[in-house]
Amino acid sequence: MSTLIAKEYKSFEETKRISDDGVEFWYARELADVLEYVQWRNFSKVLARAMLACKNSGYEVPDHFAEVSKIVEAGATSKPVIDYKLSRYACYLIVQNGDPRKEIIALGQTYFAIQTRRQEVADYFNQLDEDNKRLVIRGDIKQWNQMLAEAAHNAGVITDEEYAAFQNAGYMGLYGGMKVEDIHKKKGLKKNEKILDFMSSTELIANLFRISQTEEKLKKDKTATADEANEIHFLVGKEVRGTIERVGGTMPEDIPVPEKSITEVEKEQLKKLKKPKKKLMLDE
Repeated sequence: MSTLIAKEYKSFEETKRISDDGVEFWYARELADVLEYVQWRNFSKVLARAMLACKNSGYEVPDHFAEVSKIVEAGATSKPVIDYKLSRYACYLIVQNGDPRKEIIALGQTYFAIQTRRQEVADYFNQLDEDNKRLVIRGDIKQWNQMLAEAAHNAGVITDEEYAAFQNAGYMGLYGGMKVEDIHKKKGLKKNEKILDFMSSTELIANLFRISQTEEKLKKDKTATADEANEIHFLVGKEVRGTIERVGGTMPEDIPVPEKSITEVEKEQLKKLKKPKKKLMLDE
């Protein structure tokens, strides 16, 4: 079943197009083939229901279902046919209105629901200011670090000393040989301050990628010794560093240190939430 899911998800990805201005879309006739609709007239009924759902949701139908004309070969001749450029939301509505007996429709519902949710999260994240972005990513890192610790333990990293060596291996890969102590010193932090609390959103994202990919690889490779775990953590960190270098990014150790720690930002946000709202005249 997992092979089938991977294959069908791939078909949704392969039929995705990108416009000249960088916006993704799908052609309706190509999506119909993926969804196993042999006859266009049957798919057009699903299309009509999806358009109605779009309208009832308060959206402009042409914004999500843009009608276009295509030339198709019909024997020795060619003829124009109607097609549509579909947004991700349009595709989501189509699979929601498709034949529920088809397994591919169920897969499509999952695929487009996940993709739509990811975009919603990305749009929300991009609207945040730098401090709030840091707060969100730091929260993700806390969760992933717990999973990484569990994966490392299962791989043979047991004692505190072994875990410290494991953590250093990851940082050394990502920070060009620098250990936790070296990074702490470079950032000019006090003894009780955590380096993750004094990272920009960009630096935090690099570390989140290091942590999540290491956790996944430890489980995938069924790592059985602390030495193997250390090597994997180092290599993953090094790969992330290599990617940053290839795209011309700033090395993590050279990214400026934020003025406020994550702890300070968190306290400020909590203080705002607790701040009493100003009473209106109607309340008096």
